[in-house]
Amino acid sequence: MTTFLALVLVAIVGGVAVVLQAQFMGVMDQQIGTLESVFITYGSGGLLVGLTMLLLRGGNLAAWREVPPYVMITGILGLIIVGSIGYVTQRLGLVTAFTILITTQFVLGGVIDHFGWFGAEIRPLDPTKLLGVGVLMLGVWLIIRN
Repeated sequence: MTTFLALVLVAIVGGVAVVLQAQFMGVMDQQIGTLESVFITYGSGGLLVGLTMLLLRGGNLAAWREVPPYVMITGILGLIIVGSIGYVTQRLGLVTAFTILITTQFVLGGVIDHFGWFGAEIRPLDPTKLLGVGVLMLGVWLIIRN
């Protein structure tokens, strides 16, 4: 059974990895280009996942036929995510870039949860959540204004 604390720690590790990846990709983007940095990022990650699956006897790839067809664009979305992070980080700075990226995720995540789109469990946007989104928007304005 996974505890809430374990989930929080995994999320923190993921958050640290995202920030470090953004900074490192930004450096690569500036020095070798956006497409090249995305290629190196996805290529090395794909190689590592492929080797891990081989070591674990192939994983469960045969089950791909059971998932909804629209979820197959995740690789394309990942390219957009990684490419946009690498591109904007060095141009806007980490704080501004992530403020915009994360706020966009909160807003769209709230809408997807509220309506239960794409198989999400319905979690209505209540007044408290809407207030939180409003505070986020105020924070975005405070951070990105020059």
